[in-house]
Amino acid sequence: MPTRITIIRIRRPNTQNINQELQWLGSSLGLFNMRDKDKSCFRIFIELIKSAKNGKGLTSDELGAKLCLSRGTIVHHLHKLTDAGIIVYESNSYMLRMNKLKLLISEIEKDMKRTLDDIRDIAEAIDKRL
Repeated sequence: MPTRITIIRIRRPNTQNINQELQWLGSSLGLFNMRDKDKSCFRIFIELIKSAKNGKGLTSDELGAKLCLSRGTIVHHLHKLTDAGIIVYESNSYMLRMNKLKLLISEIEKDMKRTLDDIRDIAEAIDKRL
């Protein structure tokens, strides 16, 4: 399944506020946008971070019940987070790809490097044929 890796350069928050830092992290990864008025994706992301600390995943129904969001909204954002390589679906539940944010970012960095290496290889092959 293809992964959509988005990186947006945004000024880091000046204060050490965990909520602002998490919002910045997710926004820098292109997860949150202006259309998400009630911050549904952010709220789902936070619940998945909390469950990762306990080594557990959450089902879409559990997320819906915790956050009082419709199943459609939950599934939409879960797909977005999965497509971004942030979460995985295992054993009938969703969980962060890695249990620590630093490790998660390292894995995304590896994904980006592999993708850029493939693009560079194809570009080199095209250059040789031109």
